[in-house]
Amino acid sequence: MLDSLSLDEFGLWAWWIIAAVLGILELIVPGIFFIWLAAAAAVVALVAMAVDIPLTLQVALFAVLSVIAVWTSRRYFARHEVPSDHPLLNQRARTYVGRNYTLELAIRNGRGKIRIGDTLWLVEGPDLPAGATVHVTGVDDDVLKVEAVH
Repeated sequence: MLDSLSLDEFGLWAWWIIAAVLGILELIVPGIFFIWLAAAAAVVALVAMAVDIPLTLQVALFAVLSVIAVWTSRRYFARHEVPSDHPLLNQRARTYVGRNYTLELAIRNGRGKIRIGDTLWLVEGPDLPAGATVHVTGVDDDVLKVEAVH
């Protein structure tokens, strides 16, 4: 029964239904992508209501509008970055800068390790014995830069 239904059978409501489904999908899936497809479907619905155009032209219009909407939004957001309320998210090592820790393994030849929580972190700095307190001054990839605390 459902397999015999086509887009034409829903008439003008088809594009509104597609726009609604894409809008709901935007709420469920992370990211900002489906909203632009939903907007394209809504524009096609408005055009189809105003002008009687064949289904193939409606689909082509939807495809073109979708590409334009996604491309335009990507360019806009690349130039107008939205400030984050968690700027260090996914940059865990940077959250340790400015803090003091105890060396777990002595720094020899410029490299040692500190324990933060249940993780050992590679550190670079002046040679120091295990147990010395160090101050994290920076990060290079996932290596913490440290200096001795006096």
